[in-house]
Amino acid sequence: MDGWLADTAFLVNAGPAEVLGRLEEASGPAGRLAAAVYRASVHLHGDAAAGVRRGMLALDAARYGDQELSARINAVPVEGEPPARWGVEWASGAMVDHRFRHAITGHTGGVTAVATAVVDGRPVAVTGGKDQTVRVWDLTTGRPIGEPLTAHTDLVWAVATAVVAGQPVAVTGGNHQTVQVWDLTTGRPVGEPLTGHTDWVFGVATAVVVGRPVAVTASEDETVRVWDLTTGRPVGEPLTGHTRDVCEVATAVLDGRPIAVTASWDRTVRVWDLTTGRPVGEPLTGHTSMVNTVATAVVDGRPVAVTGSNGETVRVWDLTTGRSVGEPAIGRTNAVTAVATTVVNGGPVAVAVADSYGETVRVFDLTTGRPIGEPLTGHTGRVNAVATTVLDDRPIAITAGSDRTLRIWDLAVDQPVREPLTGHTSRVNAVATAVLDGRPVAVTASHDETVRVWDLTTGQTIGKPLAGHTSRVNAVATAVLDARPVAVTGSYAATVLVWDLATGQTVGEPLTGHTREVSAVATTMVAGRPVAVTASHDKTVRVWDLATGQPIGEPFTGHIDRVNAVATTVLNGLPVAVTGGDETVRVWDLTTGQPIGEPFTGHIDRVNAVATTVLNGLPVAVSGGDETVRVWDLTTGQPIGEPFTGHIDRVNAVATTVLNGLPVAVSGGDETVRVWDLTTSLQIGLELVFPAPVQTVAYTPDGWLVAGFGREVALLADR
Repeated sequence: MDGWLADTAFLVNAGPAEVLGRLEEASGPAGRLAAAVYRASVHLHGDAAAGVRRGMLALDAARYGDQELSARINAVPVEGEPPARWGVEWASGAMVDHRFRHAITGHTGGVTAVATAVVDGRPVAVTGGKDQTVRVWDLTTGRPIGEPLTAHTDLVWAVATAVVAGQPVAVTGGNHQTVQVWDLTTGRPVGEPLTGHTDWVFGVATAVVVGRPVAVTASEDETVRVWDLTTGRPVGEPLTGHTRDVCEVATAVLDGRPIAVTASWDRTVRVWDLTTGRPVGEPLTGHTSMVNTVATAVVDGRPVAVTGSNGETVRVWDLTTGRSVGEPAIGRTNAVTAVATTVVNGGPVAVAVADSYGETVRVFDLTTGRPIGEPLTGHTGRVNAVATTVLDDRPIAITAGSDRTLRIWDLAVDQPVREPLTGHTSRVNAVATAVLDGRPVAVTASHDETVRVWDLTTGQTIGKPLAGHTSRVNAVATAVLDARPVAVTGSYAATVLVWDLATGQTVGEPLTGHTREVSAVATTMVAGRPVAVTASHDKTVRVWDLATGQPIGEPFTGHIDRVNAVATTVLNGLPVAVTGGDETVRVWDLTTGQPIGEPFTGHIDRVNAVATTVLNGLPVAVSGGDETVRVWDLTTGQPIGEPFTGHIDRVNAVATTVLNGLPVAVSGGDETVRVWDLTTSLQIGLELVFPAPVQTVAYTPDGWLVAGFGREVALLADR
């Protein structure tokens, strides 16, 4: 292993510029692994304090499956900071990828478009975003070049690049019906905006026609327009023929003539001769749904178009014959929204966004139509655009996401440095803990419609995913029914299922009654019988007898908006439920179904999470919402102390436990987990920073902390 990479103190304490400048020196599996670990979240820890970086690197080493490296990183001394309090026992690695090189951040809204160019001899990416700006990035360093380009007055949907009069330019379009040309050397607009479209501009491409650089633009107004980039004037009449929005355009050369290929929501692909402005042949038909994206390439010496549709397919078209080539390449379970092409290891490939939630990218061999390797994963929001280029003589893909990041991928790397633990394929929404066959387990619920059981000792999943929900699973709680551990889960489809954790089978029929998604579940005992308490976006709370599967009493009503959270406890000898929703916290007598006291008010936005505990002998509730955590005396209904502040975005999850004899609350939100001393209202130690938003937290009876972030699960132990 490279000596400098073996020095974990260097990784933790050295400046990111110094470390990043040496990552390409990594050789051998151990060196490549350490480099991958450092790159995984450098966009987050690069500018952070060394203590925060230490925690993130330890987490990412565990995500890559190297517990020994994680422990060594966690043990690195940091000047001015105490030893790391939390160690990572294990973490899943569903969102890490050995091909990942770097993430670039700076846009304040989702990144919607990306193209590449060369400026002053440096490879750059040009991006457009929902923040109404166009930005230029040095792909070697990941740093911005100059200030953001501001002229657009609405979000930017499309970016392309060209060379005009020897100068690199970008051409951008968006919601404002105009097209803007930018000098990439100076960062200034070139001339006046190009006007003529009467609706949003969704796509831009560039070409050379009769020796002059042109831009080709596609619009929701159902037209395609061609612009002379030297004069800023339209070339000929608009190209018409599509009967719905034209979403994207690409250019190529066919029989020595420049052409444009356009994709439309009318389910067709059209080819246009840019010299004459006339269509070439008949529309290309075969997609059964809206065509969202198009790119061009050369396969076996013939020009082809690659298109993606809402019908879950990627199709390849021979532009000479107008016929499809081979069978459609299938996406996952939803729209193909972006595609680009390049050459990897001498063969033509397509890089396409083809995933049920648009968060992963797949690479297809254009010769065979088959996928190559595993999907590229890591974005925590929808991927909106893909571009390809060459960096350091290696083919790379650049993906732009709604998570406000650009990610750079080395397409030539095909061997993983280590196999991480995998699990859910989409966001983890909820977690609960239980004991199964004497082993501590976590039960997680996900957007991928499954429930999974994890052995907390090994980090391995137990059995197959529990599949029965027909929509995303939002909530989970555990209980004991007839001396067997069970999980109770609630879904977007408004149903509640009970699972025997030993067999993985459902118990009884689904519990139905809610009319909108079930957002939270808790369990307790009422009159000696195990019950589940469910909260829903239908503004109600329901109680279910787990032995019979029947509802108990009428739904609890009182919340004026969706109910997001529920917990249970005992108050004055009575079993009660504590619920959070709208902007209030409410307490309910589970025996009578009646509210107890007035709603607790103070949060200024919806309450997303509640938990209960005992503080100084009094039953209390801890709630999270807006950007604060609040503590409430359940006996009086009054707040205890000031709100806990520190989160910079909404708090999604709250849990309570006792650590070293102290009652504590743990809150998860933004991309951090924070631990609070309930007796002093002070944060304990540094916040734990995660590479994706934290959706759920739970404690085990042994004091381990289980966190769900993005698609992943991690187990942390208080040292």
